[in-house]
Amino acid sequence: MSTRRTLAMVLGAIVVVLLVVLLNPWFELEEGTLRDAASWALWISFIALLIVLFASRNDPGGEEIEIGEPKFARWLFSNSRAGMFWLPIRLFLGLSWLSAGWHKATSEGWLDGGGALTGYWTAAVAVPDEGKPAITYEWYRSFLEWLLSINAEPWFAYLIVFGEIAVGLGLILGGLTGIAAFFGALMNMSFLLAGSSSTNPIMFTLAIGVMLAWKVAGYYGLDRYLLPALGTPWHRGAVTGGETRPPDASPPSPPSGAAPPTAPPSAG
Repeated sequence: MSTRRTLAMVLGAIVVVLLVVLLNPWFELEEGTLRDAASWALWISFIALLIVLFASRNDPGGEEIEIGEPKFARWLFSNSRAGMFWLPIRLFLGLSWLSAGWHKATSEGWLDGGGALTGYWTAAVAVPDEGKPAITYEWYRSFLEWLLSINAEPWFAYLIVFGEIAVGLGLILGGLTGIAAFFGALMNMSFLLAGSSSTNPIMFTLAIGVMLAWKVAGYYGLDRYLLPALGTPWHRGAVTGGETRPPDASPPSPPSGAAPPTAPPSAG
């Protein structure tokens, strides 16, 4: 058995044990240092497991399972015609983020010291004497308490305000749409973890769709030209040294009447 496979099995066992300890219905760890440590250990072990499994993808026994996608799914996430379907969704998300960021930028308590963010975090981490607290997961409460303890509000407020504006502009203009949707979904999830529902569930769900359709969601926008020019980390574009063709170009067709290429006869 390879070393990576052994390590993956050990990490998988740790993840399972920690999940049972944290989520079982028979006994519950009391809120505090021990539960926080178990939560962080779970996340670290799970991320380490993901890295080890990816590193061992080409080891013996690892194989890709290919099952044909439904035609509708291929069209929805890969066909340029579907870009018109994603356009209004993109604009809805983009205008929502731009409006939220602009409102914060022009309101008191955000870019003038982060007082509004301090109040938001303080209310989120509070544990009432009766009823349920706003935050369900203790590790996220600890994270916000740590941000409060280091007085992160002034610079974090800038990060939120200009992050929302940048995500909004990226989605509206259709530039690096998948990346913009990812960071939008990340902010939606952060607000949800802090106990704020509002429009976050809808926006998060739509952002996941835009992320899956990253190749075509910005086709009626800057991505029509940016993606072929920049390419991706696994396929370089024209600007980064790869080969590409214009977004509207189709593959060259063989000359009229030419026979299709055939493989050379095998020897022997």
